[in-house]
Parts: sequence; structure tokens; C-alpha cells
Amino acid sequence: MENIIIIGSSGHARVIIDIVEKQGQYNIIGMVDSFCPISQEIFGYKILGTEQALPQIMEEKKVSGGIIAIGDNFVRSKMYAKIHEIVPQFAFVTAMHPKANIARGVMIQGGTVVMAGVTINPCCRIGKCCILNTNASLDHDSMMADFSSLAPNAATGGNVTIGAFSAIGIGATLIHGIQIGEHSIIGAGATVLKNIESFSVAYGVPAKVVRTRQAGEKYL
Repeated sequence: MENIIIIGSSGHARVIIDIVEKQGQYNIIGMVDSFCPISQEIFGYKILGTEQALPQIMEEKKVSGGIIAIGDNFVRSKMYAKIHEIVPQFAFVTAMHPKANIARGVMIQGGTVVMAGVTINPCCRIGKCCILNTNASLDHDSMMADFSSLAPNAATGGNVTIGAFSAIGIGATLIHGIQIGEHSIIGAGATVLKNIESFSVAYGVPAKVVRTRQAGEKYL
């Protein structure tokens, strides 16, 4: 099995560790985190250093790549850029829970996390470093752009487009053909019946845009 490393050590990282272990495709050799002391352990895996130590860690431990375990879409993208600058050859792998249902014709780029109970129906396209959280559902011919996310129990109809960096909240529903712009947030439990423009915050039943937002604005 390939040796990989987990970037980050939060609760989200613990979920990813569990997925990777159950997936049985990669061997986790440790974690890197700028905010935790070296040798601290998470589920038996030690913090080996910060991102700056990645070149040395990868050489010593024969690591080919790994996964960014950061829940915030924008922060995850910044870490992606930082790692790419430090170690251009770093391979971002996909963590896919064995109890996820992935249909034919689905394309998933590296760094994406697919959690337990997720359903991805035929011919969906999912960009790099996305998150499909527990029991989320992405219906046929839908597209998630880079660094976007579906929270637990979020569901879409078919032919939906979710823009880069956008986050669909817990239990939200997007009807068939909806387009969500970039850097937008759909609140928990919302029902989206109309397209949502970029840089918007929308919630309610039916969902309405309540304000605009800036790229990188906290939402978790």
C-alpha cells in the first residue's frame, strides 16, 4: 500500500482516518499540523511536524501524497496551494468510505473525501478537494467544482451545479437543475428552488438570499 500523510488533526481528520483505514488502500504514516505539538497522537498516529517539514517527512517515510483534513472550503484551498508550493509532486489522494454508493460514469478528482452513506448517481463530476459528508446525495449529471462541499444529509436533484468553494448546509435540498455560484453558502435545512448567485448566503424554505459574503468568510 502507498504511504500517505494526513494534513490537519481536527475532528474532520479523525473521520478521514477512519475512512482511509476502512478503505484499505493507503497506509497512514502520520499527520502534519502547525498548531499541535510534535508526537501528539490522534488515533495512534503521531504529529510528525508542520507543512514545512513535508519534504523531509516524504523522503524519510517514503510518502507519495495524502489528504487535507480541513473542513472549511476556503482554508482547505489555501493549504492545497501551500503544499503544492512546498512539494509540487505531492499527490492528493481520494478517501472513499466503502459504504458510499458510487454509480457508473462518476469522475472524482484527487483530494476529495466521500463519507459513509453518500450516494453519487451516474455521470456526476466532482472536482479536487471536495467534501461529500455523511449521507449526502448528489443526483445524476451534477457537478461539484473544486473545494466545494455537501454537509451531512444534503441532497440535490439531477443536473445541479455547485460552484467552487460553495458549501451546502446540513439537510439542505436543491431541486433539479439548480445552479449555485462560487463562494456561496446554503443554510441548514434550506430548500433551494431558484439559482443562487456567487458570493451569497441563502437559507429558508424556500431559500432566499439574505446577504452577500466575501471569499474566505467563516461559515463553520
